[in-house]
Amino acid sequence: MANNNKIVVPEARQALDQLKLEIASELGLANYDSIDKGNLPSRQNGYVGGYMVKRLVEDAQRQMSNK
Repeated sequence: MANNNKIVVPEARQALDQLKLEIASELGLANYDSIDKGNLPSRQNGYVGGYMVKRLVEDAQRQMSNK
């Protein structure tokens, strides 16, 4: 399966990685950056990605409403 998760704005990579770690920590997944993701259930990995998208959408909506 091809990896289609390309970052459109490469300068955002560090911020996205930080967001991923924050959300994983909130979900109780300590040291998420050093965990072998192959040993985690897909549900847990999916939660991290899903909450990232949710947070990014909420932030975009806040920015749009402040204009």
